[in-house]
Amino acid sequence: MSSFVTDHPDVVVAGAGPTGLTLACELALAGVKVLVLERRTGVDATIKAGAINSPSAEAYYRRGLLPALAEIQREALGRFGSFAARARETGAGDPRPAPRFAGHFAALPLDGRLLDASDPEFGDPGPAAAVGLVPQERLERLLEARASELGAEIRRGVEIEGFDADEDGVTVRTGAGPVRTGWLVGCDGGRSTVRKAAGFDFPGTDPEITGRQALVEMEGAEALGAGWRTTETGHYVHGPMPGRILTVEFDGPPADRESPVTAEELEDSLRRVAGVDVTVTAVRSATRFTDNARQATAYRKGRVLLAGDAAHVHSPFGGQGLNLGVGDAMNLGWKLAATVRGDAPEALLDTYTAERYPIGAWVLEWTRAQIAVMRPGPHARAMRAVVGELMGTVEGTTYFVKKVSGVWQGYDLPGDHPLTGRSAPDLAFADGTRLGEHLHHGRALLLDLRDDPALRAAADGYAGRVDVVTARCPDRQEPAALLVRPDGFVAWAADAGTEGLGGALRLWFGEPVVS
Repeated sequence: MSSFVTDHPDVVVAGAGPTGLTLACELALAGVKVLVLERRTGVDATIKAGAINSPSAEAYYRRGLLPALAEIQREALGRFGSFAARARETGAGDPRPAPRFAGHFAALPLDGRLLDASDPEFGDPGPAAAVGLVPQERLERLLEARASELGAEIRRGVEIEGFDADEDGVTVRTGAGPVRTGWLVGCDGGRSTVRKAAGFDFPGTDPEITGRQALVEMEGAEALGAGWRTTETGHYVHGPMPGRILTVEFDGPPADRESPVTAEELEDSLRRVAGVDVTVTAVRSATRFTDNARQATAYRKGRVLLAGDAAHVHSPFGGQGLNLGVGDAMNLGWKLAATVRGDAPEALLDTYTAERYPIGAWVLEWTRAQIAVMRPGPHARAMRAVVGELMGTVEGTTYFVKKVSGVWQGYDLPGDHPLTGRSAPDLAFADGTRLGEHLHHGRALLLDLRDDPALRAAADGYAGRVDVVTARCPDRQEPAALLVRPDGFVAWAADAGTEGLGGALRLWFGEPVVS
């Protein structure tokens, strides 16, 4: 480990969860020398998030990872099918055909059969729309392999103890020795060492619940039923994979977050919430969680940045946490890479907080709202009934699915075109390719759909930063041109002409290089 002294990576990423690994992939793809430090010696096998949302699926599709994700989903669906069949055989499941699952809000499932998929906000995600059921552990393994393939260095079993930052860089102190780097990004979770050491403000609301999630072997499971269940004392889940259980109790946060979750603890919680005498014979994976909801007031202090749970924590309901972190990494990656290379325009890195903070703040409010209607008291249960009725309508289902899926997410960017600031539509071109496939290299894309020499000339001097693609799009007359950032969001669009393009190129990608 003494080589730490001479490694001098451009960026040190603290934490090898989905956020840190996605960021490492983005930086390495852009040619940045990145070192990931992770205190765990292997991928965390604890059961956590089980799905990715639309922005995450689009992001990974645009980097060529969709086939691998589709295979992971196929395996997950096989496990879910086995659980459902077993539940029907034992009488624990509903014999009627299951509704098409579209997510849930406050433990109330959404019925996909009521979804108005023609709502324009769903846009055109292309092939990415077919992938969603991706367990976090499998995603982390995929991302670690991809990051290593791209040249990122991942060192496990190394814990960050602190750091010293100055105008020129950061010296990171670890148990394996110091490492000097240009930038440090804390992706090290809700109790982030980086955030605490840097002194980021982290205001928010205190927790009300103790949640437990586990993969177990148990006897008497047939009495639990399947899916989300609400009781007088809380909520619990059984499935959708064999042995998966989750309980939610409104008795305050756990007294001890660090000790292992035992079979006895899980049995006691199930008995209190479900009223079922289940015997847990083995615990394969277990964790506790709360609804502690906090957010850093800024995501950057000089050469130290935060992403993922290090920047914001909240309850896991609705599956927002993993996806929020992936969005942070995709937004930060290309901006930090341009800054390291020296071709970033002034204040580009400051747009990271400006763009991602509002989405993080929304997620915190979304999860707080779920806690409010999950409480066991009569007032909350009355509100829960009202929310459930609304969710049972086409309009209500469509509203909630749009929110849960993340299709609404965009940025307030300069420009009047309706596509500006939105995730780029995955246009299908006459040559058989799609827009997303042209983003595999992680560079910006200027898309010319009218064979316009003036448009292409505007991108002169941006080689290596902006790829220019001339294509035909038979199914659409508009737009005539798009400038798509490396993270897949539209920076400029026009139905005719090039007005505003030069300014957008300078704003996001700096000055052109004059040959």
